[in-house]
Amino acid sequence: MSALYGRLPWRHISPCAPRGPRLQPPFRRNGYIVLIPEIGEESFDQFSSLLKKDGLPEFNDFTIEKCTAAISKTSFEFETEVKNYANPDVVVKNVFTDIIKPLEHIISPLELIWGIAKTLYMGNSAIMPTKQYMHIHKRAHQAHCSRFNSLPIYKAVIEAKKETSLTEEENRVLRKFELEGRLNGLSLNDRGQERLKHALFRIDKEQWEYREKNRLALQQFRHTIKDPEIVRDFPNSLLKAMSTDSNEPSRGPWKVTHQPFVYDGFMEYCPDKTLRWNAWQARVQLCSTFDEKSVDTGINIGEIRAMRHEKANILGFKSYIDMSMETKMAGSGANVDKLLTTLLERARPYQDVELEHLEDFTKERGVDAPIEHWDIPYWSRKQKKSLYQFDEENIREYFPLPVVVQGLFDLCSKLFDIKIVEQSKVDVWHEDVKFYQIFNSDSSSPIAGFYFDPYSREKNKLQFNQNTGWMLTLRNRSNITGSIPLGALIFNFEAPLYGKPSLLSFTEVSTLFQKFGHGLRHLLTETNYSDVSGLSFVEWDTVGVTGHVMTHWLYEPFVIQAISSHYATQEPLPTEIVQNLDRVRKHMAGYNLCKELYLSKLDLEFHTNDEHWRDVMNDLWPKYNSLPRDKYDSHPCHFTKVLCEEWGAAYYSDIWSRMLAADIYSAFHEVKHDENSIMEVGLRFRDTYLTSGGACDPAELFRRFRGRDPSHKALLHTLGLKKPTANTTTN
Repeated sequence: MSALYGRLPWRHISPCAPRGPRLQPPFRRNGYIVLIPEIGEESFDQFSSLLKKDGLPEFNDFTIEKCTAAISKTSFEFETEVKNYANPDVVVKNVFTDIIKPLEHIISPLELIWGIAKTLYMGNSAIMPTKQYMHIHKRAHQAHCSRFNSLPIYKAVIEAKKETSLTEEENRVLRKFELEGRLNGLSLNDRGQERLKHALFRIDKEQWEYREKNRLALQQFRHTIKDPEIVRDFPNSLLKAMSTDSNEPSRGPWKVTHQPFVYDGFMEYCPDKTLRWNAWQARVQLCSTFDEKSVDTGINIGEIRAMRHEKANILGFKSYIDMSMETKMAGSGANVDKLLTTLLERARPYQDVELEHLEDFTKERGVDAPIEHWDIPYWSRKQKKSLYQFDEENIREYFPLPVVVQGLFDLCSKLFDIKIVEQSKVDVWHEDVKFYQIFNSDSSSPIAGFYFDPYSREKNKLQFNQNTGWMLTLRNRSNITGSIPLGALIFNFEAPLYGKPSLLSFTEVSTLFQKFGHGLRHLLTETNYSDVSGLSFVEWDTVGVTGHVMTHWLYEPFVIQAISSHYATQEPLPTEIVQNLDRVRKHMAGYNLCKELYLSKLDLEFHTNDEHWRDVMNDLWPKYNSLPRDKYDSHPCHFTKVLCEEWGAAYYSDIWSRMLAADIYSAFHEVKHDENSIMEVGLRFRDTYLTSGGACDPAELFRRFRGRDPSHKALLHTLGLKKPTANTTTN
């Protein structure tokens, strides 16, 4: 995965897709630094005006003008410093003292102002509108990546790698610069760079068309529901998303769209099979020849695949997968394929049984028809409620947000020997936002800080799906600049209403634990250089590990008891439900895992197989899916995550992270009856995964924690996918 033209594969950037005006196709020039027009001297003081004396952002006095001037100033200064290394009079004796450290001092304010803008865009778009943010984002991206497009810096790094006295962290910093430079084509001759430039232009053009067609197609599907009986059991959050008047969601009418936070909920709660079929058919045909011809993406898919292959070949890789694996722990497509095959062998028999049981369940309730694709979300939810008394909406009352947050903080304090303390009188972008500092338990000096913005605010906060959360980086740790980590956690939970606190579904509780665990990797890092701090330079298929580890704690009864309390009666979550949570996690596990395995394999085949995408899809489908493929199903036509975003040849990454997380958590589980041993494992987890950031090879990092290489067995055990027998049954 290259960082060419502003892509940052090692810096975890939350999705910031533009909204509103139609996008223009990208036209980029390789190797050029675009300078901004001259700005007045008074504008150069705008950066400091965005910060208070304590170094925290001055949100109360924030303006777009100050932010724009600050990003212009810091970008200009950084690019000027990068250009200076092309001066023949500049002598580099030591790459760290002469290049890395000076650049770190200059890039620190650039990253902070970029982080402030990103946080406001995600947290309060009334302060940071889309158009202004995209301008700032583009400018910051361009400047931030200029160091990876500098041939003098690249050559200095290559020379420095010959040193034998470098620390592990210093080697990783140099590895980052070398890899980014190589993927940007700095090792190519002039002809090679021209070919790369052409390939990248073609990829950008095709991806822009693919993205635009998907955007237009999503806007075209609308179905209006006027019958209140249809939406009788819909949760309030779903009704608000569908209602034409969100202030009175129960009145209707209600619009069905293909926005994920509407479509997914609709398919789970709609009792009308015909309406589900209609929405499902429209979804799987999106952007295909069966849809509106003007938005057909079939040709774009072929072009993107071909040009990605050409790009990889130009850069010296056999395939796009081989290029992608340069930034992955897996190391090779063969290793990924081995994992997918192993998991499929276990999950596929369970899928067959699960669907058979689900069909039996529907027949017991008077449905005289085979189970279909569009039936599974609805009947799976009903079956889960029947078997385990589990209903997302009914148990909300036991998860008031303040109780969940305090329980989460208490757990982290015990596991990682830290204190999380709320700080008052801190500037924030909305009255709902709180600010916390993290301390070591034996210290009065903070080691990190983070903002917590929990509630949905219509029109002023982005929402891509119902359970979205983001961990945003405002500032990295750097011993060079003396800065400590600063982050922001932003969610879309329902706000307190009518005297009730914010009440979370179990899925939302899981989202909170996952994103907070993800954030801890940024906040508790102890590296020296920001380039490998926290989530920077962490391999893509391990980025999600710490978040997934934290969600495992939700299936320990003592944790659930600590974070649950009925908002009115203070009664704990009923014991029966607590005991059933693990069964809920395993419900339809074979079916759900097979879906992810299929999409992961489809992604890999797209980047190794030159057959038409329909032939690839038709060949793979029956191997991973029990139900036959609908003849109109053309899901690759809207597979934007792989074909239009940065996850090409990387879709498997979440499965890989979940495998590592399950194996890591099993170390806690093995000593769960001994509190002192649990704390010892927690400190070992902190001293490896939470402190090392990107300063250690991920395979070595795992071995330091677990004492061996990772295994898939813990993941299968967690999902209840035991070795199949003649009488295989589901939980």
